[in-house]
Amino acid sequence: MNTTQLFLGVIFSSIGLGYFLYGKKQKMTVPFLAGLVLMVFPYFIESSILLGTIGIALSALPYFLRF
Repeated sequence: MNTTQLFLGVIFSSIGLGYFLYGKKQKMTVPFLAGLVLMVFPYFIESSILLGTIGIALSALPYFLRF
């Protein structure tokens, strides 16, 4: 694991924690699940480019899907 992957993992996990807490408090499914996935997925992705791409897509998902 290099520094870029560590930094991206911390950033996306922090965003995920925010979405997770927001979704839990508001009882909204999409932010809750997106937050959960954002907190877990950096452990399984080796590529920095793939990590950034998936992280940005998951971070934008609750904005476009409102359930």
